[in-house]
Amino acid sequence: MERRSIGSGPLTVGAIGLGCMPMSWAYAPSRRRGEESLRTLHTALDRGANLLDTADLYGPYTNELVLGRVLRERRAEAFVSAKVGLRAGEGHVVADGRPGYVRRACDASLRRLRTDVIDLYQLHRVDPEVPVEETWGAMAELVQAGKVRALGF
Repeated sequence: MERRSIGSGPLTVGAIGLGCMPMSWAYAPSRRRGEESLRTLHTALDRGANLLDTADLYGPYTNELVLGRVLRERRAEAFVSAKVGLRAGEGHVVADGRPGYVRRACDASLRRLRTDVIDLYQLHRVDPEVPVEETWGAMAELVQAGKVRALGF
């Protein structure tokens, strides 16, 4: 598969990626099948679609757990893109860019994904209540700590 660069660094991914959201969130529950999702993830990796995109919001949390089952076996083949900054509220989605939340959310995502590093960590939405510089600063700290390789919006 053709490869593409992520940012200006050495990170590359297949030109086609897999958005994992429908495996556990946002679409009809009848379309959410655990074993079928696992087969889909394995097939994507087999065919070179190594960019796997998820978020803690999806499920919430269950999407990362499904992906973590595959990463446990095939982490070296995958490029994990995860998002932070949105939480499921009572019947709606809430932006949350508080630095403490971002740090806790990253640690929780790492546990669910069964990995020690997220390749690309993206801010899902800017929180209008928190200066974006504070959110981004917390995300940059995750890179410095070795928990994240690259950041995005």
